[in-house]
Amino acid sequence: MTDGRSFREQFRDGLKRTRQVLNTPVEDIVKGRRLLDGADLASIEEALIAADLGMPAVAEALEVLRARSAEIARGGLPAMRALLRDEIRKAMDRPRAVEPFSARPWVVFVVGVNGVGKTTTIGKIAAAWKAEGRTTLLCAADTFRAAAAEQLSVWAERAGSPFHRGAEGADPSAVLTDALRAARSRGYDAVLVDTAGRLHTKGNLMAELSKMARVAGREVPGAPHETLLVLDATVGSNGLAQGREFARAAGVTGLVLTKLDGTAKGGIAVAVVRELEVPIRYVGVGETVEDLVPFDAAAFAEGLIGS
Repeated sequence: MTDGRSFREQFRDGLKRTRQVLNTPVEDIVKGRRLLDGADLASIEEALIAADLGMPAVAEALEVLRARSAEIARGGLPAMRALLRDEIRKAMDRPRAVEPFSARPWVVFVVGVNGVGKTTTIGKIAAAWKAEGRTTLLCAADTFRAAAAEQLSVWAERAGSPFHRGAEGADPSAVLTDALRAARSRGYDAVLVDTAGRLHTKGNLMAELSKMARVAGREVPGAPHETLLVLDATVGSNGLAQGREFARAAGVTGLVLTKLDGTAKGGIAVAVVRELEVPIRYVGVGETVEDLVPFDAAAFAEGLIGS
């Protein structure tokens, strides 16, 4: 999944607006190469909060800067950035709970509220997996929204992947059952399941998602093997509320953060990972298929803070 730019370049480009929020106070403070005082730390705190890092991460970063103020005074801007990059990298570097494709078919639920980019994300992941030589069936289990299956069908065609749908208004669990049986019989490597855009306050829809997980487990041992929560980076801290509810109802194992190129609040990635304690698997930094990239904690930290 690359358009010729390195992962670091893609993250750096995608996080440009967030980096601008952080850079001005950091650069102004360290120009004099002096020990940080209370006003300096308050300015940095304001910038980190504006980028939506979340209060726990902000508090930890400030504690490190306060403790290593002398080192920053000697090293100037490069030292400040290095410290912040290291803190963010450590916060984001989470191990995967499972090894991808350790079962066949590898069943992945993709969840999230309407408008975050679930269908687009599924198409981009399928395209990437095809480039790796894997066969992936796209399952349209969002039977509540009239256009959902049509949109997924378009992305399946773009990705060159097979596609399964049921009748409009059909039981999502029944559609999923048929898709998993088809994937098994045809020897597909993976199934990507598009779920309804469940508002996190709708308990009945969350219950439906739990039912689908039980059905998947009966058809394919261990399924769903992954449940990816798609969050829109532009909503900032509101994504945390969505994340908590989905994590509780759906057993989220990984995150996909979309629209990172369109926000000055890219720090929300740090807050969500700390809150949910699951890794980011992919990040969307643009509109094309190549702009969904596997997450890299070091590249993200550099893109957020600068080199």
